[in-house]
Amino acid sequence: MFDEQNCRTAYGEFKGFLQHYSKKKLFQLQDSADKAQMSMGMTFNVYHDNQGVEKILHLDLIPRIISGAEWDLIERGLIQRITALNKFIDDLYHNQEILKAGIVPKELVNSSSDFLKPCVGLNPPKGIWCHITGSDIVRDKSGKFYVLEDNLRCPSGVSYMLENREIIKQAFPQLFSDLGVRPVSDYSSLLLTMLQHLSDKPNPSVVVLTPGVYNSAYFEHSYLAQQMGVELVTGQDLIVKDKCVYMQTTKGLSQVDVIYRRIDDTFLDPKTFNPDSMLGVPGIFEAYQAGNVALSNAPGTGVADDKAVYTYVPQIIKFYLEEEPIIDNVPTYMCSQKEDLEYVLANIEELVVKETNAAGGYGMMIGPKATKEEHEKFRKLVKAEPRKYIAQPTLSLSTVPTITEKGIAPRHVDLRPYILFGEEIKVVPGALTRVAMVEGSLVVNSSQGGGSKDTWVLFDETSED
Repeated sequence: MFDEQNCRTAYGEFKGFLQHYSKKKLFQLQDSADKAQMSMGMTFNVYHDNQGVEKILHLDLIPRIISGAEWDLIERGLIQRITALNKFIDDLYHNQEILKAGIVPKELVNSSSDFLKPCVGLNPPKGIWCHITGSDIVRDKSGKFYVLEDNLRCPSGVSYMLENREIIKQAFPQLFSDLGVRPVSDYSSLLLTMLQHLSDKPNPSVVVLTPGVYNSAYFEHSYLAQQMGVELVTGQDLIVKDKCVYMQTTKGLSQVDVIYRRIDDTFLDPKTFNPDSMLGVPGIFEAYQAGNVALSNAPGTGVADDKAVYTYVPQIIKFYLEEEPIIDNVPTYMCSQKEDLEYVLANIEELVVKETNAAGGYGMMIGPKATKEEHEKFRKLVKAEPRKYIAQPTLSLSTVPTITEKGIAPRHVDLRPYILFGEEIKVVPGALTRVAMVEGSLVVNSSQGGGSKDTWVLFDETSED
């Protein structure tokens, strides 16, 4: 909200508004927001948590505000990034020109568990692999934005962005109108239009495929299906006949043309990938290969999710687009490279170490916050399997005022915008801001106790001072 001396321009009006609110009034509003989340069913499941099945993703009342000029930079950077990554995935499963040119090491791709051999030679509908992406962006003390990681498999959280907006609009209706906040309410219609674009039929049948009620993001799966007006199905509801996918209904079989799948690649089809999967649909990959059904995101997209591949995204952008990256990566050390490995092992206390295929805040260690025992544990893990780890400097993430038990205090945040790739690439003018609720913590993931904020993108075109 503030630079070193002054309130940032985008926050000016909100600062004046906030000063007129007593601590008691803010706490009352926050309590109402918590109850609204529960009544809406805005809950998620935490794996390995014995305290209970469902929790709310705590919504902090104070929004994160981003100026129009800042958002323009983020939007252009993400469109550039997704364009290049889509070309990269397509190249990997076809001619592998980027590997032949030595820009990305062959071994890096061949050793990735997300590079799926059955997808070699695959041509997804309309040539699009990554239809829905949620890239995580952070901002440092200087105000510069960086991409922290890309999520191209089954990015989650967009339902919380949409529901957060509805709750915050009720809390601050006049202010929301006065500031000129860009709407996000058309996300569901944009998503449906994008999914329908993948089929050549005039009125294609679309479904959302969920692993089921015990999945951590089940609320989101059901919410998006309801908002789009399409069926929510599990693998048991679908059947493949003559290389076509059908939904079993009370009126008989009904053909499905497009599937927004929230099941990981390897669980999609036990006949092609993991034979032990009980979540997928036997034969669905063959139907997909035959062009009789579209899947979003395309199987095999996860290879660009690999945190080791992330390191090469600036080179990927230059190779395919002949452009410099608009938004930089966070500087990253590749533990599979000898010099980087030696540096990481010698300086592990100062670095953030991440497992390349982990998500949700798991498989990582924040050096300055970790114990000596944790440092030693990760040294052994990295030494044993260097390819599985990367490391990054500990960024001083930007903070946003947050309501705590003691009153308003700064808490670290990141930003997850959502990008839809259909007839064109669209970045929704809002995002899920995730906030570390614990003082000093840099871990914002919901599974690790993080919360969320509504993200207000303003219509203004004024850049920050």
